[in-house]
Amino acid sequence: MELDSNNPIPLHVQLKNILENQIRQGYYTDKIPSERELMEMYSVSRNTVREAISNLVNEGILEKIHGKGTFISLRQVQEWLKMTSFTETIKTKGIKLLDQGIISTPDNISNAHGFDDRCFYVKRLRLEGNIPIAIETHYYPLELGQKLSQYDLNKVILYDALEQDLKVVFWEAEQIITCEHPSEEEAEQLDIPQSMCLLVNERMISDPEGNLVEYYKGLFRSDMYSFAMKMSR
Repeated sequence: MELDSNNPIPLHVQLKNILENQIRQGYYTDKIPSERELMEMYSVSRNTVREAISNLVNEGILEKIHGKGTFISLRQVQEWLKMTSFTETIKTKGIKLLDQGIISTPDNISNAHGFDDRCFYVKRLRLEGNIPIAIETHYYPLELGQKLSQYDLNKVILYDALEQDLKVVFWEAEQIITCEHPSEEEAEQLDIPQSMCLLVNERMISDPEGNLVEYYKGLFRSDMYSFAMKMSR
């Protein structure tokens, strides 16, 4: 693909978009060509190359390692999605499978790219020792979910299975945290009164083509869990 000097879009933005699309499509999986190689490939100045790369570094897509080059900085999905709690439950919590199977797709994702009218869901209880702290429900496109059902969902780390074994490419996540009161069944599963307000974490993860590959809803006990997010520019 060539850059168009007659295009009103600046050359460094054109180059940045090309490199980002190539990374999304898996053309580059480890590192990108050197500045000199990119200059020769696209017949542009060093400043143009550096500005394009700088923008991708600022967006967290690339990272520069002194003396080695510029590398793809896509992190493992568990780290990418991780939100820590004051109880450090990421390391210590257990899992109990509550239910799994094929159900009607929830209304809020019924029109999402990648989902049909029916989907596969996994509902699990998170435990801190013997204390229930969260109910987590994951929804997947039917074909993907049926592959996932072959695993022991009481033990498997879902994102390891999806990313490493089933080769799902997680690209973008949209997340919102709200609160709500539990249903009678949820209060019983979490061993709390219905009057307690829960922290609700909803997340939608898409692949590079914009298809929704997972909808997640977690109901967390507010007396035992808090979310901490680190953001940097």
